[in-house]
Amino acid sequence: MSHVDSGLKNDSDSEKKTEPAQDTSSLEMDVPKTKLFDPKAILWTFGKCLTALLPAYLAGYYRVSTSLVVFGMMVYAGWKHTREAKEARLKSAIQLVNDEQGYISSKSFRSRRDLPSWVNFPDVEKVEWLNKVIQQAWPFIGQYLEKLLTETIAPSIRGSSTHLQTLSFTKVDFGGKPMKVVGVKAHTENEKGQILLDVYISYVGDVEINVEVKRYFCKAGVKGIQLHGMMRVILEPLIGDVPIVGAVTMFFIQRPKLTVNWTGLTNLLDIPGLNVMSDTMIMDAIASFLVLPNRLTVPLVADLHVAQLRCPLPRGVVRIHLVEADGLASKDNYVKGVMAGMSDPYALLRVGPQTFKSRHLDNTLNPKWDEMYEVIVHEVPGQELEVEVFDKDPDHDDFLGRTKLDLGIVKKSKIVDEWFTLKDTPTGRVHLRLEWLTLEADTERLEEVLKINESVVSKTAKPPSAAILAVYLDKAEALPMKKGNKDPNPIVQIAVQDVTRDSRICWNTVNPQWEDAFTFFIRDPSKQDINIQVKDNDRVQVLGSLSIPVSRLLSCQDLNLDEWFNLENSGPESRIHINTVLRVLWLDEAAAAASLLSSDPFSKSSASRPQKTMPHSSFATEGMLRIHLVEGQNLVAKDNLMGGMVKGKSDPYVKIQIGGETFKSQVIKENLNPVWNEMYEVVLTQLPGQELTLEVFDRDMDMKDDFMGRLKMNLSDIISSEYINEWFTLSDVKRGRVHLALEWLPNVTQPEKLQQVLQYQSKSSYLNKTVPTAALLFVYVERAHELPLKKSGKEPKVGAELILRGTSHRTTVSDRTSSPQWDEAFHFLVRDPLNEDLVVKLSHNWDFSLGSVVIPIKELFSEPDLMLDQWLDLDGASPQSQILLRAQLKILCPKETESSEDHEEPKRPETSSIRRKQEEELVQKSSIEEVPPSPVSRTSSVSVPEEEEVPEVTEVPEVSSSDDLRPLHTSPDPSFGVLRLHLLEAEDLVAKDKMMGGMVKGKSDPYVKIHIGDKIFKSHVIKENLNPTWNEMYELVLTSRSTSDVLVEVFDKDMDKDDVLGRVKISLQEIIQSQLTDEWFSLNDVKHGRVHMILEWLPTATRPDRLQKALQLQSEHLYQNKSVPSAALFFVLLERAHNLPLKKSGKEPKAAAELMLGDISHKTKVCDRSMSPEWSEAFHFLVHNPTEEILIIKLSSAFEQPLGSVVLPIRELLSKPDLLMDQWLSLDGAGPDSQILLRAQLKILDSSLDTSVLHRKKPVVEEERSVGGQHEEKAPVTVEHSQAAVSKESEKKTLPTKGVSQLAASTLLLPVSLPQEHQKQTDAHNIDDHHTPSVPKTQPVTEDLSKVPDSTTNEGGYMEPVKTFGSAHEEQKPEEQSHKKVSPSAPAEESKVSSSVDVRPQKTSHDPSFGTKGVLRIHLLEAQDLVAKDNMMGGMVKGKSDPYVKIHIGDTTFKSHVIKENLNPTWNEMYEMILSPDHNQDVKFEVYDKDFESDDFLGRFKLKLGHIISSQYNDEWFTLNDIKHGRVHLVLEWLPTSTQRDRLDQVIQMQSSQTYQNKSVPSATLLFIYLERAHDLPLKKSGKEPKAAAELILGGTTYKSKVCDRSSSPYWNEAFDFLVHDPKKDIFVIKLSSAWDQPMGSLVLPIRELLSKPDLLIDQWLDLDGALQKSQILLRAQLKILDSKMAALVAMGSGPVLSNKQMATTGQIKISLSFQKKLTVIIQACRGLVTSSKDSLDTYVSLILLPDKSKATKRKTTVKKKNLNPEFNERFEFDMSVEDAQRRELSVCVKNASSSFMNRDKDVIGQVQIDLGHVDLVSGVTEWFDLKEEQN
Repeated sequence: MSHVDSGLKNDSDSEKKTEPAQDTSSLEMDVPKTKLFDPKAILWTFGKCLTALLPAYLAGYYRVSTSLVVFGMMVYAGWKHTREAKEARLKSAIQLVNDEQGYISSKSFRSRRDLPSWVNFPDVEKVEWLNKVIQQAWPFIGQYLEKLLTETIAPSIRGSSTHLQTLSFTKVDFGGKPMKVVGVKAHTENEKGQILLDVYISYVGDVEINVEVKRYFCKAGVKGIQLHGMMRVILEPLIGDVPIVGAVTMFFIQRPKLTVNWTGLTNLLDIPGLNVMSDTMIMDAIASFLVLPNRLTVPLVADLHVAQLRCPLPRGVVRIHLVEADGLASKDNYVKGVMAGMSDPYALLRVGPQTFKSRHLDNTLNPKWDEMYEVIVHEVPGQELEVEVFDKDPDHDDFLGRTKLDLGIVKKSKIVDEWFTLKDTPTGRVHLRLEWLTLEADTERLEEVLKINESVVSKTAKPPSAAILAVYLDKAEALPMKKGNKDPNPIVQIAVQDVTRDSRICWNTVNPQWEDAFTFFIRDPSKQDINIQVKDNDRVQVLGSLSIPVSRLLSCQDLNLDEWFNLENSGPESRIHINTVLRVLWLDEAAAAASLLSSDPFSKSSASRPQKTMPHSSFATEGMLRIHLVEGQNLVAKDNLMGGMVKGKSDPYVKIQIGGETFKSQVIKENLNPVWNEMYEVVLTQLPGQELTLEVFDRDMDMKDDFMGRLKMNLSDIISSEYINEWFTLSDVKRGRVHLALEWLPNVTQPEKLQQVLQYQSKSSYLNKTVPTAALLFVYVERAHELPLKKSGKEPKVGAELILRGTSHRTTVSDRTSSPQWDEAFHFLVRDPLNEDLVVKLSHNWDFSLGSVVIPIKELFSEPDLMLDQWLDLDGASPQSQILLRAQLKILCPKETESSEDHEEPKRPETSSIRRKQEEELVQKSSIEEVPPSPVSRTSSVSVPEEEEVPEVTEVPEVSSSDDLRPLHTSPDPSFGVLRLHLLEAEDLVAKDKMMGGMVKGKSDPYVKIHIGDKIFKSHVIKENLNPTWNEMYELVLTSRSTSDVLVEVFDKDMDKDDVLGRVKISLQEIIQSQLTDEWFSLNDVKHGRVHMILEWLPTATRPDRLQKALQLQSEHLYQNKSVPSAALFFVLLERAHNLPLKKSGKEPKAAAELMLGDISHKTKVCDRSMSPEWSEAFHFLVHNPTEEILIIKLSSAFEQPLGSVVLPIRELLSKPDLLMDQWLSLDGAGPDSQILLRAQLKILDSSLDTSVLHRKKPVVEEERSVGGQHEEKAPVTVEHSQAAVSKESEKKTLPTKGVSQLAASTLLLPVSLPQEHQKQTDAHNIDDHHTPSVPKTQPVTEDLSKVPDSTTNEGGYMEPVKTFGSAHEEQKPEEQSHKKVSPSAPAEESKVSSSVDVRPQKTSHDPSFGTKGVLRIHLLEAQDLVAKDNMMGGMVKGKSDPYVKIHIGDTTFKSHVIKENLNPTWNEMYEMILSPDHNQDVKFEVYDKDFESDDFLGRFKLKLGHIISSQYNDEWFTLNDIKHGRVHLVLEWLPTSTQRDRLDQVIQMQSSQTYQNKSVPSATLLFIYLERAHDLPLKKSGKEPKAAAELILGGTTYKSKVCDRSSSPYWNEAFDFLVHDPKKDIFVIKLSSAWDQPMGSLVLPIRELLSKPDLLIDQWLDLDGALQKSQILLRAQLKILDSKMAALVAMGSGPVLSNKQMATTGQIKISLSFQKKLTVIIQACRGLVTSSKDSLDTYVSLILLPDKSKATKRKTTVKKKNLNPEFNERFEFDMSVEDAQRRELSVCVKNASSSFMNRDKDVIGQVQIDLGHVDLVSGVTEWFDLKEEQN
C-alpha cells in the first residue's frame, strides 16, 4: 500500500509541478545564451576547429589520398555517433534506476513491458527484499570482486603471456548501482526432485574498470554495463540432509541483452561494424557456458554426479512440420510501388541455438514448403519456437512477420496442428504441425518407430530420426606424446553419420578431462557407428581413434554404455572413458488424440446449472481388501552350499498382485519359517474375474531370485467369505505354506462405528509400519462455474487437484472455458477422519491458481449418510466462482469390531504363533545368558496344532505396545537372585609354619578360596594368625535352580607351595531354602579349625520402599575388601532397533550394542546388515545406588562407526509401576526416527540380615586379634575372575548420602585394647567434636557415653561402626531425618557451626582470566618435494625418505606417524591444544627422515601464535627452512569460544564427516572448571580431619588438585579445562579423598545439563554423593562452543583439499572374501599389471591381516613367470571369529619376484587395502580391486 500511495502522490505532485519545471529548465538553458562574450568558449571552439583541420593538413602535407581522409572521417563520425548513443542509453537507464517510481508515475511511461520490480503480477513474484539485501551487500560484493580481479585474475593473466607481464588493474570500482532482480517465477509443474525458478535480472551499473599494460603504454577499460535477461535456476537434487539442495544449476534460456561502454584503447570497439562484432563475441563467450544447452553447475555436496546435472538428457524432441503459409504480405512492387507484385518467401525457425532455414519459393503469397525439422528441447516450460518469414531479395530480405510458441504447450498436447497468425505484419499466417517425441529407454517400440518414419513425407534432405544419442565425453588416460616428446593438447572429434562435433581443448596433458556432452540424431541404430578421434589441437596428429557401433547399445541395460575403451593407433595403455546413452523417439498418438478432445456443453448455459451431482451408478461401490501376510512354514531351501552337498536355507520374500497393484514384503534372511507380519490394503471393484496372486521368492544377490511357490485365489471367493484366516499350501513346489488373513471390509455409513474402528486401529501393529485405514472417502468432481479469467483476458484451461494427507489426484485439463466440466471420481484412504482435511485446488494448466476449497472430513459426520453433495464457494477466486462436487465417507468395519466375543479365541491365531516363535528364541538366548526361560511353553508353530496353545498367549491381542511381536515376558524369572557371602573369621586353625626344624611351633598365614561353579573368590592373607578375621563380602548372581555347591578352602600362604588348612562344602539349595545361614563351619581333612560365615540368598522385590533398607545396609558395615553391598539387581532385555542411520559408505549397518553401567559392560551380538536389527538378548547388572547410577547403551556398526546412544538414569525406574520400563526410546546422535525397543526392570535385593551379627566377637579371640592386628594393614587383597571387576567397581563407589546420615545417627565406636589414656582421649573426642558423625544430632546426650563401648580395632587397624540398639534413631522415619533441627541439648559448638552456614559465599570468586583460553587446532595434511636422505651404495643410487613431523608448542610436542619411502607424503592428522592467547608464543614445525640410528633433518619453520589467532583460519603451504627444498601443507585454526547453542550441531556434524589417520576426533566444546572450596566434609575413620584433595575426570582426561592441610572445609582456588567431544553424552566426575587414600565423596555432572543453563554456566554449591548430608562443594563450570570455520566449510561441502595426486592405478586384482567358520580369502587373478621395471616380470601376491605385529597372518602365493595377467586361484584360511575379522584390514600386495637388488624400490607393483568391517563376509563377495602405487 505504501508503494501505491507514494505512486499516487507522485502523480499528483508531478502534475502540479509540470509547468514550473518546464519554465525552470528553459531558464537554465537560456542562461549561457545571454552572455555576449565568453573568451573560454571562443578559444575552445577555435581549438576544436584546428584539431578537426589537422588531419586534412597532414594528409595534404604528406600527400595522402583524399579518400583515406574521407574514410577516416566517416569512421570517426560513426564511432562518435555510436559512442554518444550508447552513453545516452546508459545515462537514461541509470536515471531510470535512480528515480524508478517517479518515471513510472510520469505521463511519458506507456509500455507495460518496462514495468519496474515493485509492480507485482501473480505469475512473477516481486522480491524487493532480495534487492534490498543485494543493495546492502553490494559494496562488499564489489570489494570481493576487486580482490578477485587484482589478486587472482591479474596474476593468472600476467603468467599466461610474456607480453602481459606488466598488466595491472589501475582502477576497479563497481559503483553504487547494484544488480536488481525484477521478479522470480516458480514453476510448480516440474519434477518433485527439483525446484525450478525463473529469475529476471536487470543490471544497469556505473562500473568502472581500467587496465594498463605499461610495457606497451596501453590503457583500456569499461565504464558502464547494461545486462538484461531471464536466468533459469534449477535446485536439484533435493536431499534429506543439510543443505537440502545438492547443486545449483544456472543458465539463460535466451541470450541476454548486453551493452558495454568501452574506454581507452577499447573505444575502437565502438566503431560501426566492430561494435556489433565485439558485442557478438562477448555474447558468444557468455553463451558458451551460460546459455542453453550450456549450463553452469555449482555442487553443494560431495560425491555428486555433476556431469549428469551439467549435461542432462533432453526433455524431449519436437518434430516441426513447416507445412505452408497463407495471405503473406507483398513486398516485390514494381514501378515504384504503383504495381503490386508478389514475394519470394522463406522461413527461419529458431529453438534456442538451433536454427533452420527453409527453401524460398518464388512469386507466391501462399507458399507450401512441406518441410520437416527436428529440434532437441532441453527445458520446458521456457524454450520457445520462433518462426520468422522473410521475402528473399538480392540486396536486403524484407520482413514478412513472426510468431512464437512455448514448447511446453507441445509437451502437454503431444500434437499441435494449427494455423498461427503472424505478428508485426498486417496480414499473413503460417501452418505448423508440431509433434512431441518422448525418449524411451527400451527398444520395444523401435521397429514400430522405423516403420512409421518410412511414411513421413518431407521435402528436406534429412529423413526423420528414430532415436537420439547422447555422448558424455569424460576423460582419457596415458595418451601418447607429441613429436619432440612434448605433452599434447588433446581435442576429441566425435562423428556420427555426417555430423561431427569437437570437444574443448585440454592443454599440455596426457591425461585430459573434457567433461563434455554431445547429442546426435540417429536414423537407424542398427546401421550407424560412433567414430571418435583424439587429436592434437592442430587437428593433424592423431593421438588415438575408436569406433563404436550404435547397435551395441541396443543390448545394454537402459540403452546405456558406460565404460573405458582402449584407443586404437595409440599407446599401449591409452584409453578413453565415454558414457553413451541411446533413447528411442516415440510419438504417443493415443494420448495426443485424448488431449485434442474437447467438450464444453455447460459454458453457455450456466444459468440453468444443476444443484446436485449426477455421478454414474457405480460411484462409491468399491470396497477394500485387507491382506495380512503373517508367516510362512517349511519353505524350500534354495541357498545350497558346496555345490548342493550341504543344504542351506533361503531368504524368502513375497509378491502379492491384485487389481493392478503389486505389494512386496521385506526379505527374511536365512529362514525357512519366516515371520513377516505385514499388512496391505487395496481398493477394488467387485467385478468378476479378478484374482489375487501370491508368489514367494528367494532373494539372491548375484543372480535371478529363485521361485519358491505361488498361490492364486479368486476375489469373488474372498468377498463371499468376507474373512479368511488360514494356512495356504504353495503350488508348483515340493512343500511350503503361507499363513494369510484376508478380509473384505464392509463399508457402512454409521458414524457410531468409527470409535470401535479407531480402537482396533490403535491395537494393531505391523512390521511394515502400515496403519489400518478407518474409512474410505469417495469424491466426485462434476463441474465449476464462473471461474476467473487469465491475466491476458483469455478463458483458462482448468484442472482440479484433490489432496488428502500425502495422496493427491488430478483431473484432466479442460479446454478453455470459465465453467469447465470433468465428471471424474476419486477415492482416498482415510486413517483418522476426525483430523484430516480434503483440499481441492483449481488452476490453469497446473500453473496459475484459480481458487481452492478445504473440506474437513469430520464435517461429513453431520451430513445424512455421511455425504455432502452441493455447490461450494472457492477461496481466492471471484465471489461467483463455485465448484459442484459430491463427497461421501464410508466407515470400514473389520470383523474384530463386530462383537467382543468373537475376538478372544479365533481373533488372530497367527499372532500367537508369532509370539510363540519369539518366546522360543528369547528362552534359548536367556539360557545362554544365565537367564531362566519365560513361563510361556516352548511350542513349535510347525508341528503343534493351534488349539494346543498356552493359556497366557490368548491375551496377546489385548497388549497395546509399540510392537505386537515383542515377547510377553522379557525379564528373567523371579527365582533369579543374588548369593551374598560374608567371610567373617576363623578359629583354631592348624599351625603350618614351624621354626627351628619343627622344635618351635609357629603359626600360619591363612587365606580363603571360595568356589561357586566356575567363579572363584579369594580373600586377603592374614599374617601369622591362627584366629584370623577377614571381614570380606562377595556377591554372585545365580538362579534358584542352580545345582552348584559352595566350596570353601583355607590355605596357608607360603613362598613355594601353599599348605591346605581345611575345606568345607555347603549345599547351595540349603542356603536358598534357609534364606540366611549364620554358622561356624568345621573344616574337613584337617585336625581342627572352623570358619565363621554368613551365607545369604537375596530374593528380589519390586517394592520401592525396600530400597531405603538396602541402602542403609551399605552404611552399617564396612568390609576389608572394599566391597559395597548391592542394593538392587537390574535386568535389561534389548530386543530391537528401528530406522538406524546408514553408514558413511551408504550401506546398511551391522548393528551391535554395548551396555555400560559403572565399570561393567556387556556387548550384544553383531547383527546382519539392517536398519532395523533384532537382538532379543538379556543382561543383568548389580546396582549399588539406583538413585545415582546411569545405564548407557551405545549402538555402533560392528563396534566401529557410532549409530547413536541412549542414557537411562536408573532412578527413573523408581517412579514406574513394578519398577519396569518397556517402550521405544529415541536415540541421541542418530536420525529423528531412530529408536530402540528395550525392557528395563529394577528389582530390590531384600536382605533379612541383622547387621548386629557382623559385630559379635567372642572374647576368647580378642587377644589373638589384637596381637595380629599390626600386620593386617599391609596384607594384600587378591580377587580372581569376576570379583576383580566387582572390587574395582566397589573401590570407585562411595557411600550414599542417606546411608551416611543414618550411620551418623545410629553408630558408635566399640572398645579396643588400647592404653587407658588413649581410651579417655577417644571418649572425649567422640563427645566434644561436633564433626564426628557417630553422635546423632537429634539424639539428646543424656547417657554417660564413657560406659558405652566406643570402638574396636580389628587386625586391619580400622574402626568398625556398629548399630546402637535401643536408640531413638531406630524408630525415626526418613522424613524426620531429612528435616532435622538442632536440639537444645546439643553442644554449643554445633549450634555455632550450623548458624555459620548462611555466611558462606553463594558464588565463586574466580580469577578474571577464567574461561579466556582458546584451542589451537592443527591439521597436518601433506608435504611435497622433500629432500631424499636415504641414498644407497654410498650415495651412488638416490633413494627417498621416511618423513615424519614434530610440532612443538611450549613444553608440548606432537609427533606424526612415519610415511615410508615417500617424498610427497600425506599424513592427514589433527592435533588440538588448549592455549592462552599469547601472541608471542612460537609454534615450531620440524620434519625428519626416520632412520635406524639418527633421524635426518628435512627442514623446519615456525609461526607466531598471534599470526594464527589474527587469521583464525589459515589453509596454506609453508616452505621449509634450512633445507634445499620442500614444503608442508597445513590448516591452522584458532578456535574462538562461544556460548551460542545453535553452533553445536554444526560442530558435531563435522566430527562425523571428517576422519583423520591418527584417529583424532575434533572437539566440540571447551569446559572450564574453577574449584574453589568444599564444606563440611566427613572426618577420616581415625576421627581426624581430612587432607582434602580432588580428582577431576572427563573421559580419558584426569586432573588432580593440590592436597590441602587438614580441614573439613578446604580451599583450593584452582582452575582446570577439558576438551569435550560430545557435550550431550560426556559426564564430568569429581572425586574427593583424603590425600588420595580415603574417599570423601563425589560429584557427577552430565555436561548436557550445562546446555540448558544461561550462558552455559553453573556457579553454585553442589551436594556430594557418598558424604555427609551437609557436605557440599563450590565450583564454577562453564561450557563454551568451539566456533570452527572449518565446520562451516564442511557443512557447505567445502574444506581443505589434498593437493597430492591420488595413487595411480597399476592394474587390478580379483579377490573373493567370505566367512564360513573361518575367514576365507581366495586370490583369483590379476589383470593389466603395470611396471616400470625393464626386467622380466615374475609376479606373486603377498597378503596380511592388519594389525599383526607378529606377522602370523602373512601369506603369499606361488610365483607366476613372465605374465602381466597371472591367474593364481589360491585359497587362504584364517582361524578367527567373524567379529575379529571385521576389526581387521586386509593388505594385499602384488610383487615382482624377479626384481634385483638395484630395483628394490620397484619390488611392489601395486597394493590394495580392504577394510573387512565394510565387507559382507557372511554373504561373501567377489570383486576386482584397483591396485595403487605403494605409499606405506
